[in-house]
Amino acid sequence: MSISLSHLTQLIKGEIQLTSSKSESNRALIIQALCVADFEIENLSQSEDTLIFKKILNSIHHNNAQNVLDIEHAGTAMRFLTAFLAIKDGEFVLTGSERMQQRPIKILADALKTLGAEIEFLKNEGFPPLKIKGKKLLGGEINVDGSVSSQYISALMLVAPYMENGLKLNFEGQLTSKPYLEMTLEIMRYFGAELTWKDSCFRRNDGIEIKTGKYIAKDFIVEADWSASSYWYSMVALAKEAEIILLGLQKESLQGDAVVAKIYENFGVKTEYLKNAVLLTKTSNFRLPTSGFTFDFTNCPDLAQTIAVTCAALNVPTKLTGLSTLRIKETDRIAALQNELNKLGYNVEVENDDLIILPPLPNQTSLRGIACPDFSGKQSLSTKEIDLPRSTSLAMTSIKTYNDHRMAMAFAPLAILYPIKIEDEEVVKKSYPNFWEDLRIVGFEII
Repeated sequence: MSISLSHLTQLIKGEIQLTSSKSESNRALIIQALCVADFEIENLSQSEDTLIFKKILNSIHHNNAQNVLDIEHAGTAMRFLTAFLAIKDGEFVLTGSERMQQRPIKILADALKTLGAEIEFLKNEGFPPLKIKGKKLLGGEINVDGSVSSQYISALMLVAPYMENGLKLNFEGQLTSKPYLEMTLEIMRYFGAELTWKDSCFRRNDGIEIKTGKYIAKDFIVEADWSASSYWYSMVALAKEAEIILLGLQKESLQGDAVVAKIYENFGVKTEYLKNAVLLTKTSNFRLPTSGFTFDFTNCPDLAQTIAVTCAALNVPTKLTGLSTLRIKETDRIAALQNELNKLGYNVEVENDDLIILPPLPNQTSLRGIACPDFSGKQSLSTKEIDLPRSTSLAMTSIKTYNDHRMAMAFAPLAILYPIKIEDEEVVKKSYPNFWEDLRIVGFEII
């Protein structure tokens, strides 16, 4: 069901209890399932992905799981459960939505099979559904491609203490989303795992060594989600005036997406760290190099969609790189971004896996009247706005979500500038179920 969004004042002020980190929650749930003793997970994410994951793990724990486990759209659950079931007594079929069955898992499955796991592809080679016959794995030393998905490596890491000889992972290629591996490592250490990371600036002999052992049950508090905060940073950047308090965020965070605070300094958003919260305010203007904005998202791919939309809306010439993993997410996020931004009249091109936002075409009007340099550096850039009428041609343009929660939330801040429609309001439940309610708190009209 589609919804319409608008904002009458462009003034954003309020206090938001930010949704919990799905990434931290899912790692804690796997560790909880592997522990002999139970422990409490406080502030567990209420996202659809995490609730599905928790339900399946609980059914396995209580020995009442069905032979076929359907994780629907939950990508992290697919990767983590593949490794978990490989060491768990029993025989299972692990499947998901139609899109999930198009998302590759061969690298993880082959790594587990190298360690002795019994995994069979039931339809297409290298893709779910999987038939998994769990057993005790010997472990040992393997090479893995670190350039495809950090979730493959995190899945192996999380179950490694329960392998007879532990596990040594040697990385091939440049690691993608390294902060997510660091998060996995720190959470594992919190629960008593013994592991070391040999980091040699991404050379071939990088690796993580994890000793055999057992997790120690300890209560765990999940942080608020820095990935989700990015949508609020975008709103502040696009608003005329803004003052937003996001509760639950920590300056010293396990989450690599906390870098969003530094990134949005470029777009006039100031971050003040409070006790268990951050205060976001809009400064009078922002300045970027005359060559435009460039950023490598290798370590924070989940921020790319939000920042792409912000740059387009502010008419900032942009080149975003490090986006290769976006091709295998809920949708091909690079293509989806190009499609929807071009639909709105922005000038967006794709070169291989890079997204390039160019100045408006000659026959287009800048939405906010912002100076638009090109990458040659011929023009200075600031946010001094010119009072121009809003584009009537863009009124109520419908944004397609492609079954991707981040598409819906990344484009929602545009409603501060002009009314838009989001085609699937339910999609945000995947990671941020209260998103629309939180927008209403700060003055968005949603019908």
